[in-house]
Amino acid sequence: MNDMSSQIDDIFVDHVDHSIGGFSGHAFRRLTHISMVVVPFLYYVHGDRISSWFSLEPTQFVSCFCFLILAIEFVRLKTGIVIVGQRAYESNQISALAWGTIAVALALLIAPEGNGSGIESGIYGIPLILGMTIVDPLMGEVKRLKRDLNMAISLGIFVSYTIWIGCYFWIGTDFIVAVLLAPLTVLGELTSSKLIDDNATMVLFPLCGLVLLFPFL
Repeated sequence: MNDMSSQIDDIFVDHVDHSIGGFSGHAFRRLTHISMVVVPFLYYVHGDRISSWFSLEPTQFVSCFCFLILAIEFVRLKTGIVIVGQRAYESNQISALAWGTIAVALALLIAPEGNGSGIESGIYGIPLILGMTIVDPLMGEVKRLKRDLNMAISLGIFVSYTIWIGCYFWIGTDFIVAVLLAPLTVLGELTSSKLIDDNATMVLFPLCGLVLLFPFL
């Protein structure tokens, strides 16, 4: 009974209490998370121009940026530093920001691109990343404020499908892929592990599904 009670507490934990900076830190974390929606647009629309500033290809720039974040994370873990918006327990484990950066980088590097140019080349990378950046804070806030897992899952699935099906109409994401992968975004948020943050699994679960499905497309 105590184990079940502990699991319920973990699901509905109020992260404001554990965030550096209290509610302001929590809000900053959420805003930072949501602001990552610009990443795929910068990559697919302006990637060539941005990477050319460093004499790199877009994929090389993504890899180098990921290595930089990992290096900073290594130093942070060695010193035990946590900044505003991070949670106290992240002083001795890989932060959600680092996990999210790794996952987004892998999505940009691995997800097949469309035949079009610019935004239309992100037919899979865009929904993969938008799913994590939008669905994660939505489900997190529903669980925190309403303590209702079913509501969080229902809203998460609705928004995830809205993103994936919306990308089908907007940029030509394969419809079957959208239907099959949208739930995996939500499944990634429900995964509870101290080894890997849901910022990563919300991208990596559908990305793995995409890699397995792609030979049949």
